[in-house]
Amino acid sequence: MIEGFLFVLTLATALGCGLVAGVFFAFSTFVMRALARLPAAQGIEAMKSINVTVISPWFMLAFLGTALASVVLVIAAFVEWGEPYAVYLLVGGLVYLVGAIVLTGRYHVPRNNALAALDPNDPDAECQWHRYVRTWTAGNHVRTLAPLASAALLTIALRVS
Repeated sequence: MIEGFLFVLTLATALGCGLVAGVFFAFSTFVMRALARLPAAQGIEAMKSINVTVISPWFMLAFLGTALASVVLVIAAFVEWGEPYAVYLLVGGLVYLVGAIVLTGRYHVPRNNALAALDPNDPDAECQWHRYVRTWTAGNHVRTLAPLASAALLTIALRVS
């Protein structure tokens, strides 16, 4: 049975995963669609602003704090191996780390950096903007599902313990 610190950490991590999934869900379902409806130059500038302001203490606490907690849960899974909840801790933690953290660093950050360097008045900016919206959003759908799946797995861990 999950007790004490491990219970609190698992619950907090599941909530963090849910919170991060909600942020990504908003971008996948309406934020990017709204930005895509703007003229390209305005959409580019708006997204550049979002990419700067997202690096805030509250978002970073949710995003990276959940990652740190996921690392601890992965380690705890090995310590608690043999318990019925251990596999859920392991997979839940790994899914968040790969689907939210690694995907962000390897897929979204390079696209955001390329967008930051894009001149919205460049003749090719509109084409690049539409490609950015399409590919960024497709990857973001995965970033939405990964922490949602992690939240579910960690909730199952609490239930089976």
